[in-house]
Amino acid sequence: MVTDPLADFLTILRNGAVAGLKSVKARHSRVRGDILAILKKEGFIEDFELKKDGTHSDFHISLKGNRGRSGRAITCIKRLSKPGLRRYVGSREIPKYLGGLGIPILSTPRGVLTGEDAKKQNVGGELLLVVW
Repeated sequence: MVTDPLADFLTILRNGAVAGLKSVKARHSRVRGDILAILKKEGFIEDFELKKDGTHSDFHISLKGNRGRSGRAITCIKRLSKPGLRRYVGSREIPKYLGGLGIPILSTPRGVLTGEDAKKQNVGGELLLVVW
């Protein structure tokens, strides 16, 4: 039984990046698709594609490599709000990570947004994850 599907999804991305894989597969959900769109826009992944195999759908995610000294684009990806301890922030309380190099991703009433976009739209929400 999976108690935190988003944490499992982030673990798939993290393990694929650390192992140096070119691509990984993850189950489909709307929130995961929104997060992948943000990661693609910010340059952390090459691309992703939704493929349907009979009864279920999977994302096929192409990971990016050779960025900086680490050799991978995703150096760290952390879940911030957890099922046991949800973290909500207002638009003025959105934290910066690594002096602005880390990108917080929030679930807001206007959809899944980066911290910068949420500040521009003056909305807060649940602080889902941070990636750098």
